[in-house]
Amino acid sequence: MGDAQRLSPDEQIRSAREAFEEGRDFTIAVEEEFALLDPATLELTNRFEEVKAGAAGTDLDEHLVGELIASEIEIKTGRCDDFPQVAELMAKRRDQLEELAGRSDVALAATGTHPWSRWQDQRIIDTLHYRRNNEILQYVVWRNNSFGIHAHIGIRGADRAIAVCNAFRNVLPELLALSTSSPFVEDTVTGLHSARTEIFTKMFPRCGIPDAYDGWASFEEYVRLLYETRSIDEHTQLWWSVRPHLAFPTVEVRICDAQPELSQAQSLAGLMHALGARFARAIDEGEPLPNLPNRLLEENFWRAIRYGLTGGLIDFERREVVPARARIEALIEWVLPDAEEIGAAPYLAVPEANASERQYARLEELGSARDVFAELVRRPRELVGG
Repeated sequence: MGDAQRLSPDEQIRSAREAFEEGRDFTIAVEEEFALLDPATLELTNRFEEVKAGAAGTDLDEHLVGELIASEIEIKTGRCDDFPQVAELMAKRRDQLEELAGRSDVALAATGTHPWSRWQDQRIIDTLHYRRNNEILQYVVWRNNSFGIHAHIGIRGADRAIAVCNAFRNVLPELLALSTSSPFVEDTVTGLHSARTEIFTKMFPRCGIPDAYDGWASFEEYVRLLYETRSIDEHTQLWWSVRPHLAFPTVEVRICDAQPELSQAQSLAGLMHALGARFARAIDEGEPLPNLPNRLLEENFWRAIRYGLTGGLIDFERREVVPARARIEALIEWVLPDAEEIGAAPYLAVPEANASERQYARLEELGSARDVFAELVRRPRELVGG
């Protein structure tokens, strides 16, 4: 997110609209968040600054940032023109981070939550932005020790970007169900598939599924109200699961849990990219898109949090529950022509078991969530060949 915005609210809103009007369609950038771990205990370890310092002078440095707590680190691909380019960079950035962490004797993990480390032991990183969030949110921000994967999709046109955001609202439950990776937190087997989403979206203000907006003007009116009433002092304090980004002309999709496996991270990013392109095409061609009220979307949102891919999602047209996998397979089929155009089609698939399913299956075999997590950790000796 970076430090506090340097533009006034008026300047920020005006420049954001101008950037969208002059933007490029269907560029893609991906951000992945990782836990920094002590390699012996697998506890979260507050060593972001040390790991970041080790990247100085390298190609990774500008693509490596802090994300709230000192036991978390984020890698960014940077903006790409097509999906194969971003997929290649996702692999490269992971390799770079793993090598860097190995040199610092730090282990890495990419699940939506850490299974047992206490939030009370994590330190907020010392930037103006996060000091401000700490001041505003207090317990809410302290409690948010979570890890996700975000995609920024370039959309040309301010009104069109809002329309794409509106469309994404309807598939947030499907994207979450596909990505769930956080069944364990606070030394508890939660029974959920995405404890991260329950913690983050139910605690933060202006979070979860946003309202639909008629266009940029109505979105801007709301943002101005927040600034005028001092409800926010940075645009990033809109923490919705999908949002038009006011620093870049992109629609940012933020719903997904972090992914232990690169291939599933790439598949998720590819589906988000393809959906953005497909929604924009539908809008351009006047194809009707659903505009479901939040009260209905929240039903599926909860189902995804609770059951991930193992349960059902409501088909509101048919007024019946269908398997989550079937819903996602139908989405993939719908976006396939656009996915082929942007190069994402080879990456799209519904796995036999997603990350949370695999963790629950291993829990049955191992009997310990800590042992399950240990299998997902990348340790320094594995990273540097020691």
